[in-house]
Amino acid sequence: MNANEHKLMLVVLALAGLPALANPPVLPTGRIAAQLDGVGIEEHLARPVDLSLTFNDENGSPVVLRDYFQKGRPVILNLVYYACPSLCDLVLNGETVTLREIPWTPGKEFEVVTISIDPRESFDLARQKKAAYLHQYGRPAPGWHFLTDRDGNAKRLAEQVGFHYRYDERQQQFAHAAGIMILTPEGKMSRYLYGVRYGPRDLRFALTEASENRITLSIEKILLYCYHYDPQSGAYVLFATNFMRAGGALTVLLLGLFLWRMVRAERRKTRWKVGLA
Repeated sequence: MNANEHKLMLVVLALAGLPALANPPVLPTGRIAAQLDGVGIEEHLARPVDLSLTFNDENGSPVVLRDYFQKGRPVILNLVYYACPSLCDLVLNGETVTLREIPWTPGKEFEVVTISIDPRESFDLARQKKAAYLHQYGRPAPGWHFLTDRDGNAKRLAEQVGFHYRYDERQQQFAHAAGIMILTPEGKMSRYLYGVRYGPRDLRFALTEASENRITLSIEKILLYCYHYDPQSGAYVLFATNFMRAGGALTVLLLGLFLWRMVRAERRKTRWKVGLA
């Protein structure tokens, strides 16, 4: 790389706003592994869940998970907690945006079951969360249900679907990954969609496949964790935006490399033409 090409590369990276790449944060060794040990999503495709598990609905009444699988419709399952300060809202926001962009409606073509993994959360909070997201959704959705834990069944269901999380006593938060799960009308795991944004076409395909009792292996698996940097302990813990920034930085870096190679190719082509003249 000559001096001019080197300058071009620096300009591309500078315009992209990547100063963090020049001075990356120093991560305390062993700290992340300890905090995220056992956290993640393990795909249990074709595995049935226990439909006899009971929960509390938005009104505080006990409900059986089977109640949402008796209509011959696929089910979108969310495992979140309503007081989550970061990632859970990103998941629900992304899901709501996608649901608005598909022509189908929860309660007609499919069901949505959102369950809190925090056993301390009450049905009052679930009702408030439901009202907020139905308002954001913008139209009636009789098939979107917000439930709370009952007798520890949220943890049991999470283990059955492969949604592994941990509670951090010091942070008073749950460490968990980001994603939604699609189940067949019979209650078998059909598809996992990861991250906080879901393509409308991907979701429609997933629901269609689940309605036909088809199982689909996820090609792209991106896990986001509900953590951040804690200056008091000096621990660097992961948060969703860090993954987003890393993905954006990698994209821009690849774009810069592509532009640099294009410039080099153009220069070589020019020199070759000059040599023939």
